[in-house]
Amino acid sequence: MDFNFWADVIGITHAVFVLFVVGGLALILAGWAAAWEWTQNRVFRFAHLAAIGFVVIQQWMGAWCPLTLWENELRRKEGVAGYEAEFIEYWLNALLYYSAPSWVFTAVYTAFGLMVAAAFVYCPPRKKLPTGDN
Repeated sequence: MDFNFWADVIGITHAVFVLFVVGGLALILAGWAAAWEWTQNRVFRFAHLAAIGFVVIQQWMGAWCPLTLWENELRRKEGVAGYEAEFIEYWLNALLYYSAPSWVFTAVYTAFGLMVAAAFVYCPPRKKLPTGDN
């Protein structure tokens, strides 16, 4: 089994998850300002709220992100120590992992989660989107 390949797959999945959480809020706010109907979709909005909720809860519990754990375990099985190998690995590390005390991440994730919750309340999803067939 190519452990490094699967570690890269998990790393890319992690990056997509982060992009969904961070970019999702930006798109929701822009969508409300520009009246983009898809940003009011209930499935999208609940998935987005659940994603940041998971991050905040796991941070408050002091738990590591499961994607980080799986990626690191696969890299160890490949014999890679840390993140000093391939191109994808390097950039995923630069984008996703930074050094700071744990309380900084807890504060940032919680503040971001509160922003997502506020957007959910003040720019709520719609039960049924208009079809435009008036």
